[in-house]
Amino acid sequence: MPWFVKLEEGVVDKARFDAVVPQHLAWLAELERAGHRPSSGYWADRVGTDGAGGMLLFEAADWAAAEALVRGDPLIAQQCVRWTLHTWQLVFADPTLKSETAAPAPR
Repeated sequence: MPWFVKLEEGVVDKARFDAVVPQHLAWLAELERAGHRPSSGYWADRVGTDGAGGMLLFEAADWAAAEALVRGDPLIAQQCVRWTLHTWQLVFADPTLKSETAAPAPR
């Protein structure tokens, strides 16, 4: 399956954002159970600043499936973040990250 990246930037106050985080973590656990191999985190150098945000890396069958998954994120559903979605073409990585669509390593 191809890899996708969701980039996000917070657009609500910290209290409102933090109230949704437990639901977001449960959603990530569901992605893991469904085999999407999520890796998620936040920009540590931006904690406490306006627009702090983060990134989610995950696998999905195609763009439509990736977009549907992302729209199910409680942070998005509750309009806590502004987000973008990108297809990530893996070129070089730890072998455990490679997918069927990874470009061959340069020789």
